[in-house]
Amino acid sequence: MTRQHRPPLHLAVALDGAGWHPAAWRADGARPGGLFTPGYWAELVAEAERGLLDLVTFEDSLSVQSADLTGPDRRTDQVRGRLDAVLVASRVAPLTSRIGLVPTTNVTHTEPFHLSTAIATLDFASRGRAGWRPQLSSRADDAALFGRRTTPQITAADVGVPGGIARRLRPLFDEAADAVEVVRRLWDSWEDDAEIRDTATGRFIDRDRLHPVDFSGAHFSVRGPSITPRPPQGQPLVAVLAHAGIPYELAARGADLAFVTPHSREGSVTALGDLAAARTTVGRPADFPLRVFADLLVFLDDRPGAAAERKERLDDLNGSPLRSDAEIFTGTPSELADLLLERQEVGLDGFRLRPGELPHDLVAVTRGLVAELQRRSAFRTGYTADTLRGHLGLARPANRYAADRGVADRGVADPS
Repeated sequence: MTRQHRPPLHLAVALDGAGWHPAAWRADGARPGGLFTPGYWAELVAEAERGLLDLVTFEDSLSVQSADLTGPDRRTDQVRGRLDAVLVASRVAPLTSRIGLVPTTNVTHTEPFHLSTAIATLDFASRGRAGWRPQLSSRADDAALFGRRTTPQITAADVGVPGGIARRLRPLFDEAADAVEVVRRLWDSWEDDAEIRDTATGRFIDRDRLHPVDFSGAHFSVRGPSITPRPPQGQPLVAVLAHAGIPYELAARGADLAFVTPHSREGSVTALGDLAAARTTVGRPADFPLRVFADLLVFLDDRPGAAAERKERLDDLNGSPLRSDAEIFTGTPSELADLLLERQEVGLDGFRLRPGELPHDLVAVTRGLVAELQRRSAFRTGYTADTLRGHLGLARPANRYAADRGVADRGVADPS
């Protein structure tokens, strides 16, 4: 495929603490003292917007971070603790103007009603740039924070078998799919013209344009409507991180964007094929587009070999080599550009890059990689949309309840 015939390349960054390497907080140039300050996050997101990236994601969790998938550890040499992702995104929203803001929230222990209003409010605060990454949790210490339920527990045998974790957590994935459906219905529970605001007649709202969602399933029974009007995007972007078959089905059921974690070109082909099969399995409508980004954990330096040396120093500080669900890349911005464009050819829409060390690797992305891609006419030189859905070429969805009433609001193009 020639450059002239390639679709635009999309780029996102995943922000987490001092970076995705556990020892990143000890690197030269790190700012561990700023991790719990709003200015730290505002500067990172401003840098991402300066690089014209599509979106940033914010990691979150219920319990403190742990090197153990199944529960807390006793390490004191890694970053522990974090700020609430939705509140961080809301804080930086008025300080930015174009970049998409996608916080992670837990759906296992959080009611869909609260999630729907939080993300809708973020969409209002950002003027149409909100997204949402639902995340489930099986950890017993997470459940103990609430004391309302127990959850399936991951075993050592699950970890050692491909797809074993997802199979163990199948009930939680099914629950997460219901949570996404409830949230989407609540976003639609106010029609776009439900607010009249007519001071002359004293009518603020048209009650006929507010709808109960009446969802009743195995996990939730939600009446609705929402307390928050329909968001500016109609439906904020839903993004799902998926590694295998069952998570692929979660993405296929309700996501607009899937983050996948292949470790090669061949793995990218397989992931795209598995996602396509999942779409068929769950009966996803053909007119419900699904964008796919591949995740990469990156260390970037201009001098060949420098990034690998920097990672090795961090590995030594950590006491063990870095491990990740995503492919780990060390190299120059030019070498990463080669890899991204080569992987794009198999059908990926873009990439979510996880900076190994912040702010170093974020700046290397925004000022090194982006410049290299622009030089190759492979990345935008300016934003052309004002909303997150607009960045990804996704239409503003019709309101399902307005459509039921016969309102002609189907497939309206994103106004940005």
